[in-house]
Amino acid sequence: MKARTPLYIQILLTFGLVWFAFEMFAPDSGYFSNILFWLSQIIGLLVTLIVKSVGDLTEIKYFKSLSEEDKKAYVALQKMPFFKRLWDSAVKKQSVKEENAIIIDHGFDGITELDNSLPKWWLGLFYFGCIYCVIYMFAYAFSDFAHQEKEYTKEYTSQLASIEEYEKTAPKITLETAKYSAEDAKEGEELFKSNCVSCHGDGGKGGIGPNLTDQNWINHEEKSVFKNVYWMLENGSPNNPAMRAFIKDGTISPRDAEKISSYVYHINQEVAPITVKEGGAAPQGDPVKWEE
Repeated sequence: MKARTPLYIQILLTFGLVWFAFEMFAPDSGYFSNILFWLSQIIGLLVTLIVKSVGDLTEIKYFKSLSEEDKKAYVALQKMPFFKRLWDSAVKKQSVKEENAIIIDHGFDGITELDNSLPKWWLGLFYFGCIYCVIYMFAYAFSDFAHQEKEYTKEYTSQLASIEEYEKTAPKITLETAKYSAEDAKEGEELFKSNCVSCHGDGGKGGIGPNLTDQNWINHEEKSVFKNVYWMLENGSPNNPAMRAFIKDGTISPRDAEKISSYVYHINQEVAPITVKEGGAAPQGDPVKWEE
């Protein structure tokens, strides 16, 4: 008859496992103030106490069936400190007497099989996992706990707030400080599709507005393509009211204008122009030799 794990150890393990589960799966949920956390702890404590009570009843019944010698040995084992018993169980071999008591009455080729019980820690983890799965399923189905879509929305909202806060304190982008970036060009393509395609066509090939991929320009207020596009987005076209001042009227931000300008620079300077044969609009305005 083996001595059992003290109740205080079982309670500490239960508390630790519940805390670890929340820390792993819901670290930002503020679980110490979360009713589900404490409900899980209470359920874990109740289950631990029930298991302890059932174990006590079984132990008392079995103890009565022992011989006087075995009773004395068991009492002596109970008096041994828990951590010493734990150490001995990990490093000491079973005695011949202990092995003989659990030998199964069959074997093969001289090898006997022992009827060892599963480790308590393994059984504890198994039962805890089963109980926690039920709690988790109910929490997932009927609350915001560990819900992927709601967690994503929360993270996304937090990121947008961080970007907005950064832009409040970040240096203001102007015509003088705006710079070309290949990374901005990728985002600028999406902004171009949202704001410019209706006039300038897919890929800047032209339509109502001029072809932005060739080297003929109606308006050339700056010395580089990038700066010229930014100037146009900020001030609009002196020759065509349809090309309005997107930045000044608040349609796009200076940061978005920087991205669009990077995209137009890319399609004008880094890729081949879309010709009339390829569906591009005919050149308009004057040929311009831009500075890099």
